[in-house]
Parts: sequence; structure tokens; C-alpha cells
Amino acid sequence: MSDKRRRRVPRQVREQQIIDMAVQVFAKRGYHPASVDEIAELAGISKPMVYLYLDSKEGLFLACLRREAERLATAFQKAARGVGSPEMRLWAGLSAFFAYVTEHRDSWVVLHRQTSELSEAITEEVARARRAVMAEVAGLVRDGIAEAAGPVRPGDEEADFVAHVLVGAADSLTDWMERHPGETPDRVARRLMNMVWVGMRNVLGGELWEPPEPPHAPEGPEAPDAPHAPDVPGPPSVEG
Repeated sequence: MSDKRRRRVPRQVREQQIIDMAVQVFAKRGYHPASVDEIAELAGISKPMVYLYLDSKEGLFLACLRREAERLATAFQKAARGVGSPEMRLWAGLSAFFAYVTEHRDSWVVLHRQTSELSEAITEEVARARRAVMAEVAGLVRDGIAEAAGPVRPGDEEADFVAHVLVGAADSLTDWMERHPGETPDRVARRLMNMVWVGMRNVLGGELWEPPEPPHAPEGPEAPDAPHAPDVPGPPSVEG
């Protein structure tokens, strides 16, 4: 009866059930130690059925990466959609990002921590997902630059730079949030906006930081005279 019920589950639903269990196991154990047998047991199917649906262990991991990356991107886009200014859209998107990481820790572990030293296909999939997120953030930064009223108009390169700063900081802050469980996603997003967006707004207003000028060397080809001992009078001369 149980086998009969399993056969009646639509393929798409069954795949999602397998991926649900796989995300948990990969997050807990890491890619290499993770067992397809354990994933199959948690999903309530046989190991050959896992391979039938998702081809291989690598195929299963790639399916996890794609789904979780898509869910994260969707959460960012949905939060930012319909919000008035680019500044507020970016803040809403960052808040949604930190909320997603907080609520779906296993997903973030798979996306963020389990992808080093794995296959080329996995590395490429992670890079693709990261580029998609970067494009979303860079677009909001460009919109913010275009709407800002100020004497300075940075170009696409500057927008791309700010986007990399924001995404890199957000990546790092997920680990910081784990060590500070009292910090809410909204508060972390607000603090990040204060550190990066306010600084960019100052740049658009013409305020730029430059290192202090080094002390000027004395003009002329000669180096300054070295300190010397005071003159000491010699013996008195004797006139004949």
C-alpha cells in the first residue's frame, strides 16, 4: 500500500521532497560526507529512486543549489517590488535577504559554505547564482545614483563597485548574525545601509575622502644640511 501511494505522488512533488531532505543532510554533514542512503530514507523512498529522479549525488546537490538560489533571489525581488525609491527598494531587499538567511539556515549553509573544493559544475552554478544577485543589487544602486541630485555622477563601474561591497558585506554578516542572535534582519539591513548607502550619498554630494598629503620635501637639489657641532674657537694667534 505504501509503495502504491509513493507511485501516485507526482514527479515534481517527489523531487521537491527529495530536495527538502537533501538540503538538510548536505547542510548538516557537508557534500562529501553526506549519504544518499540517508537522504532516501528521510524522503521515504529507495536510493535507486533518488538516482532515477536526480541522476547522481552531484545532480542532487546542483538541484539543491538551483532551488535555494532561486528562492533567495525571489525573496529579494518580491520585497523590493513596488517600493518607491531605489534606496528603499535596496533596504527592503537586504532585509528580505537577512530574513531568508535567518529563517532558512540550512539553505544558506548549502549555498554559502558547502561549495568550496567541489566540482566545476557546482562552482559554476554558485557563480551563476552570485552573478544574478549582483545584477539585482547593481541595478538598484544604478537607479539610486540616477535619481540622486548631486554634483557627482558615478558611472556603471562605481555602481558595480558598490554592489560588490554590499553583497560581500551581506555574505559576511550572515556569519556575524549567527553569533548575535538578538540582531533582527531589519536592524542588520539598516546598519549596513548606514555604512554603505550613506557613504555613497556623501560621494554623490561631492564629499570624497583622500589620504593626507605627505610632508613636502625641501625644494632644491641639495639635501638639508646635517647637524654639526658648534664652532670652537682655536688658539689665539701670535703676532711677531
